[in-house]
Amino acid sequence: MADQVPKRRDAERTKAEILEVATQAFAEDGYSGARVDEIAERTRTTKRMIYYYFGGKEQLYLAVLEEAYRGIRGAEERLEVGDLGPVDAIRRLAELTYDHHVEHQDFMRLVAIENIHRGEGIRKLEVLRDLGKPAMEVLETILKRGIADGVFREDVDALDVHLLISSYCVFQVANQYTFGYLFDVDLLDGSTRPRLRSLIGDVVVAWLSTPVR
Repeated sequence: MADQVPKRRDAERTKAEILEVATQAFAEDGYSGARVDEIAERTRTTKRMIYYYFGGKEQLYLAVLEEAYRGIRGAEERLEVGDLGPVDAIRRLAELTYDHHVEHQDFMRLVAIENIHRGEGIRKLEVLRDLGKPAMEVLETILKRGIADGVFREDVDALDVHLLISSYCVFQVANQYTFGYLFDVDLLDGSTRPRLRSLIGDVVVAWLSTPVR
């Protein structure tokens, strides 16, 4: 039994390494362009071993996609806002989402690839629907507190807030090269990033605080 523990740990490390390298490969080259042979070379393993762990190229891609979504959902779910007022809590959530997108750009590229292919891969991952529920519950809790305290408008919807935050954060990564070239700006530059990070919090708080007309 004792001998099985190191083997299990080695297997987990190997699978984690394969997922990390495969994430980079699929994010850079898409599903069609990424090659399992190259992933095997970069992970110091074999194509046969990758198939043993994941079953095939499609299953490996789906595992990468699921792990990428687990990353952002886990970060949202672990958000500690219980001791914060609703305004500070929603601002922290917005800034956390911004940070995650900027620091995990492969995630955004995978999402872009999925949308190019009309969500063919993500539709095979039913688990992702349930994965997002705890994060939405965190957002809904913050909004309910804000409405109860009289600091948020009463007609807000958690999904609308999520859409607003996500669209802003996605733009920073997905359009950084075209927008940067057209307007001569580096959206992710060290001097620019703090202002843009703060901006999404300001926008969300201002909208939620605007009285219903």
